[in-house]
Amino acid sequence: MGRLFKEYLSDPRVYICANCHTHLAAHDSLVSKSFQGRLGRAYLFNDVVNIDVGPAQEKMLITGLHSICDVHCNICRSYLGWKYEMAYEQEQRYKIGKVILEKAHIERESGWH
Repeated sequence: MGRLFKEYLSDPRVYICANCHTHLAAHDSLVSKSFQGRLGRAYLFNDVVNIDVGPAQEKMLITGLHSICDVHCNICRSYLGWKYEMAYEQEQRYKIGKVILEKAHIERESGWH
């Protein structure tokens, strides 16, 4: 196994892994806060770093059938959410390539509200 590479974001407002505080996403990458995860609220992001993406699986979600991959922190391996690989309904295709991070598994890096 190779060495882990940990990317640091320079944005002053960063979302981090709640377990190990690894940078995950810049606030500027946030698309929406109105999603539902397994444990409650979830956020949709355009770009997320320091994650490992699992194999794709088809799931029936609230908004229809999607092909999604679980995402985990690549430092501590904590479950964070999922990535949309495919949306089968036309109006849901804007999600393809974007990542859901569940609010229960992330925090804001200290210093911003």
